[in-house]
Amino acid sequence: MIVITVIDDNMGMMFNNRRQSQDCILREQILALAGSGRLWMNHYTYRQFLNCDSASITVDDAFLAKAGAGEYCFVENVSPACYEKHIEKIVLFRWNRTYPADFYFDIDLAGSGWRQVETEEFPGSSHKKITKETYIHG
Repeated sequence: MIVITVIDDNMGMMFNNRRQSQDCILREQILALAGSGRLWMNHYTYRQFLNCDSASITVDDAFLAKAGAGEYCFVENVSPACYEKHIEKIVLFRWNRTYPADFYFDIDLAGSGWRQVETEEFPGSSHKKITKETYIHG
């Protein structure tokens, strides 16, 4: 599976059971990444995509356990570390700022052998710059 998540400068993902921020251009980027493939997410995350027309979205609260090889998983409020052995690629979108956080991305990229293979920046609708980083294992 390919994990997609959005983090702040301290690897924060959520605060007080809410996402730190959201951005409609970022949602478009995520949908484009998945293309015609499957994009898994839970019901919490799907609320961001209610107005998006995409047949690729599959909603299931056990999505990380059900996603197969090459399928995308947008992770916001669950721990991906428990599924690390099944992850082929990690795509991090960085807000490039620090928000209050109490839930963090919990895969130690450097310590677990992940290496960054791509970086791209683009302007969002709510953030002047969002950075996309792609990591593979090995």
